[in-house]
Amino acid sequence: MDKKPILILIETSTVACSAAISVGDRIVGYRESDEPKAHASCLAVFIDGLLKEQGISAKECSAVAVSNGPGSYTGLRVGVSTAKGISFGAGIPVISVGTLDTLAYQAITENLLPDGCRTIVPMIDARRMEVYCSVFDTDGNETGKTEAAILNTGSFTEITDKGKTLFIGDGAEKFAKLLDGSRLNAYFHQCCPKASAMAIPALKKYLNAQFEDTAYFEPFYLKEFVATKSKKGLL
Repeated sequence: MDKKPILILIETSTVACSAAISVGDRIVGYRESDEPKAHASCLAVFIDGLLKEQGISAKECSAVAVSNGPGSYTGLRVGVSTAKGISFGAGIPVISVGTLDTLAYQAITENLLPDGCRTIVPMIDARRMEVYCSVFDTDGNETGKTEAAILNTGSFTEITDKGKTLFIGDGAEKFAKLLDGSRLNAYFHQCCPKASAMAIPALKKYLNAQFEDTAYFEPFYLKEFVATKSKKGLL
């Protein structure tokens, strides 16, 4: 391993669960699963395998970066709890990366932007016609505000009117179906955020010493968790 920062990257904000190891801005190992409700069982195994693959321990890493939301309540809890455990056990700091930031960088690093694209709109499915979303430029800088938005046929017209826009995330297909090809300058990529796309924003935070208080750090849920009652009668 060279002297560049070594980061453990954790992404658990949607149905997919992934982990990666980065050295500088380069991904050297990656694991992913989209098996439903497997975050808790897969994540520790992924991280252990990645560290062994690189021949290092968590203590030799510079920091652990984790998705801080918005996204799935349960998924975010698993990711943050795992990151805290690594932080306390290995004595390394925690970095948080917004889920929407990860999707914006995913569009950039995986060359998903259409030619001439001006804007990226990451969107996480929040059930029904609602999404968690924000607006980014094509350098990965957030230019809007993270919010919960209800989609309709007029959503984001002020953005697409200005030029080509990529809607990316597990809420993109829902919006594409709603528009049904009626919107010029709107491009769509349905996907879940990946830990591998966290490398650049996590590295920037590491170099600027933007660390979380491990003991008190909590995910950004955006909306409070609401438990639903079972429709089955109690025996």
